[in-house]
Amino acid sequence: MQHTESEFTGVHGTRIVYDVWRPDGPPTGILLLAHGLGEHARRYDHVVARLTGLGLVVYAPDHRGHGRSGGKPIELREWSEFTDDLHRLSAIAITENPGLDRFLLGHSMGGAISLSYALDHQDELAGLILSAPAVDVVTGKSKVVIEIGKLLGRFAPGVPVETLDAKAVSRDPAMVAAYESDPLVYHGKVKAGIARGMIIAAESFPARLPSLTLPMLVMHGTEDHLADISGSRMIASRAGSKDLTFKAYDGLYHEVFNEPEQEKVLDDVVDWLRPRLQVT
Repeated sequence: MQHTESEFTGVHGTRIVYDVWRPDGPPTGILLLAHGLGEHARRYDHVVARLTGLGLVVYAPDHRGHGRSGGKPIELREWSEFTDDLHRLSAIAITENPGLDRFLLGHSMGGAISLSYALDHQDELAGLILSAPAVDVVTGKSKVVIEIGKLLGRFAPGVPVETLDAKAVSRDPAMVAAYESDPLVYHGKVKAGIARGMIIAAESFPARLPSLTLPMLVMHGTEDHLADISGSRMIASRAGSKDLTFKAYDGLYHEVFNEPEQEKVLDDVVDWLRPRLQVT
C-alpha cells in the first residue's frame, strides 16, 4: 500500500487536505471516504488497509474546519460546502484513475454528507456505504428548539450549542482514550452552523430517498447514542434501491469500525464490495 498526502482549493478558497492510498496490485475501483464530525481521515487507517487489500484506491479528505484542512474549527455556513468539496475530490480521483468505478463510504456526519452527495450525483457512483449515518438528528427535540437552532446556525454559525460524549464512540476504553488524546480531533462543542446544516439535510432525506437507486450497504450499532439508528432504518425502508443491505449490530456503539467487533464489521464491508469491483 502506498500513501500520499495532497491538497486542493475547496469552496470559497478553503484549503482541503486529503490522503490517497493506492494498492500494491492492479486497482479495482476508487473509494471516497467521508469521516465524521470533529475527526479526520487518518482515524481510518485500519479501514483503508482492508479496502486497499481489495485493490481499491482510497481518497479521504479532512473536511473543511477539521483535522489538517483550513477553515475555522468545525464552522460551516452551508451544507453544500461539504458536498461541493467532495465533488471536487471525486473529480480529482477519476482524473487520476480513469475508467474505474467510484464508491462512497461515509461515517456519522460523513454518512449524512455522503447521502446528500449520492442523491445529487448517483450517476457517478457504483455504490454507497453508510456507517452510523447521522440522518436523524431531531429525535427528542421540540420543534421550537429545532427552529431556533436553524435560525441561530444561519446568523451565528460559530456559536457552540451542544457537547458530544466521547465515551459514546466505542465500548473499547483504549479507543475512547485515543480519541480523547488525538490532537487532530476537535473536542469542543458542536457549533450552530453545522447543526443547522445537518438538520436541514435530514429534513430533506425522507422525500428524496425513493429516488436513490444505487447499491447500498447501511451499517449501525443498536446502542449508538450519538446517531440514532432510526435514521438508518428510515434509509433502509425508504430508499429506492433494489440492492440494499442493512446491518444492525447488536450492542455496538457509534463507531462500528472501532468497536471490539471491528473485524466482523470490516469483513461485512469487504464481502459487500468484492462482487461489485472491477476485478480482471
